[in-house]
Amino acid sequence: MEEQIVFEDNHILVINKAAGQLVQGDKTGDLSLLDLIKDFIKKRDHKPGNVFLGLVHRIDRPTSGLVIYAKTSKALSRLTQMVKNREIKKTYWAVVPKVDIPKSQRLVHYLQKNEKNNKATVFPKVTEGAKESILNYEVIKILDNFQLLEVDLETGRHHQIRAQLSKIGVPIKGDLKYGSARSNPDGGIHLHARKLEFLHPVTNVNVEIVAPVPQNDAVWKACEE
Repeated sequence: MEEQIVFEDNHILVINKAAGQLVQGDKTGDLSLLDLIKDFIKKRDHKPGNVFLGLVHRIDRPTSGLVIYAKTSKALSRLTQMVKNREIKKTYWAVVPKVDIPKSQRLVHYLQKNEKNNKATVFPKVTEGAKESILNYEVIKILDNFQLLEVDLETGRHHQIRAQLSKIGVPIKGDLKYGSARSNPDGGIHLHARKLEFLHPVTNVNVEIVAPVPQNDAVWKACEE
């Protein structure tokens, strides 16, 4: 657990999540990062009582990268409000097929979440029940069979990056749900929450955190070289 912590102070803890890890408990009943971190802090800091830890935002289970947890109720309430106000800048890396797309583009779609199959449907124009979804991407590296996109979100919708990139013909590597040709061996997808930028909710100091890509994957390692 310790090696996954990329930032920690008295108020905040930021984890570099592995693909496949749950950020908090769900209906599967699988052990979540929230539980694992609480247990780790309790043992490390020799805490006799319960450990306070609040999840600030989520990333999908098959996605890797940065997740913020709050260690105090003050930090949790302020950070939650910052997420609502879009005051936390999130940058993702996505590995997609090497097909011809514009080098950079602002994508505007309308996404509707289907609870039954846990999937987002993408519409090109305003549609009842669908929410406006905006992202900006730039191609930052060309690999042998893939290309690496850097993605900045303007909105935070369910499966937004996965659904919007699939809509323009470049599904994320390993993402069978949104049209990838094959799965990844670990069941994850090549989407990585790479960077977070925000004002610290208590100290007001600017915080910028970058997460290394998964080191057990040759494609990811090639992206960082």
